[in-house]
Amino acid sequence: MKHLLTAFNLMTTLPLPASKDWQAGDSGRASVWYPFVGLVIGGLTWLMWMGTTRIFPAPVAGILTLVVWVTLTGGLHLDGLADCCDGLLASATIERRLEIMKDPRLGAFGGIGLVLTLLLKAAVLSSLTPQSALGILLAASLARWCILPAGLLPLARPSGMGADFKAGFRNWFIAAGAIIPLALSIALGAHGLVSLAAGLIAAALVLRLAKSRINGVTGDVFGLVIEVVETVSLLVFVIGKW
Repeated sequence: MKHLLTAFNLMTTLPLPASKDWQAGDSGRASVWYPFVGLVIGGLTWLMWMGTTRIFPAPVAGILTLVVWVTLTGGLHLDGLADCCDGLLASATIERRLEIMKDPRLGAFGGIGLVLTLLLKAAVLSSLTPQSALGILLAASLARWCILPAGLLPLARPSGMGADFKAGFRNWFIAAGAIIPLALSIALGAHGLVSLAAGLIAAALVLRLAKSRINGVTGDVFGLVIEVVETVSLLVFVIGKW
């Protein structure tokens, strides 16, 4: 129960009791629950989409749904995306890129990446149908599962959230956590399987970029992985007709 609460406390703004007796590595020990937390986030977001589409035009419903999605996570992963856009895309040394990513100020690359991601998500949410909207559940769960294999990569810096994650992470979490996104992808048929494949490819590309630019991963990179995988996997559900 402690690690489940830790996962919700770290990944969401839901008013749940704070986990007690925090120890180093607890964010990694809680990671086996991340796909489940993603399912809950996706479920609440889907409910918002279902409700708003009955009242508002599609563009308004899409934006309102995105507002709830971002609010549920406190913008945590978007912050990682912005920091990574600023740092990973900079023409600088590895040390300087890590300094940029740690800087709380928003740069040009970060601002552009943030705006484009939000616009694309809002557009996709506005284009979903009642059937394809179930893809929200898969996108949210799969994105958080993708953090688990990312934990196998070396750390770009010896401290921070990435280091705490790695201290408690266990390799078997990868297989255990895969149950939910894999089941969802199968249940959603061809679109679900393609979405799963697209999300995994997107995560692999992001991690490859991080490895080449800063020689490993950080907590910000985890946030970037989540945002990119959510967007790419959800995008699949507006391809073709349902």
